[in-house]
Amino acid sequence: MNGLTRKEQTRERVLKIAARQFRQSGYAGVSLRSIAEEAGIKAGSLYYHFDSKEELVTAVLDRGIEVVCDAVRESIKALPDDASAGRLLGTGIREHLRTFHAHDDFTSANVRIFGQVPESVRSANLAKRKQYDDLWNQLLQRSMRNSGLRKSVDLDATRLLLLGALNATLEWFDPKRGSIDDLAGKYTDIVLNGVLAERSMT
Repeated sequence: MNGLTRKEQTRERVLKIAARQFRQSGYAGVSLRSIAEEAGIKAGSLYYHFDSKEELVTAVLDRGIEVVCDAVRESIKALPDDASAGRLLGTGIREHLRTFHAHDDFTSANVRIFGQVPESVRSANLAKRKQYDDLWNQLLQRSMRNSGLRKSVDLDATRLLLLGALNATLEWFDPKRGSIDDLAGKYTDIVLNGVLAERSMT
């Protein structure tokens, strides 16, 4: 498995199984025993990789953010310094959706069980969440500097609106009825051009 040691392969398999079980059954509905049984190892063997259920679920939550954060960061880094707001936002939206759905066990588990886990786990995961929030803040600030966003736009509210809408696709998106890229294009168009025929709030 890509040059991983046997221990690393087992840890990776456990993480993937845990992510799927947490996604399907919630935090309270999953035990270390059920994860170990599916992984084909003894329950006690899990402690070679994770000290507790809390440490395991923290690793799952972290992975769910890391994969999306890394993909968005790299896609934005590849753009020229003077990239338009449309290109910046469109790239961020597209890469978030692509990666979010490509790694859906980890990303879905993150969205669905964050409110169920102990406070200690939420606190441990906050650094990763802040890292991704900061990335989007930088993207939006760059868009504003490139004269693509109104100066009066509240960037925190914009970030929350965007990420909330993108994450909500977990509940309804069906790849059989359309592509991620098409959806990203539609979302980008709404963000850039709005929904009103006239640019008026009256």
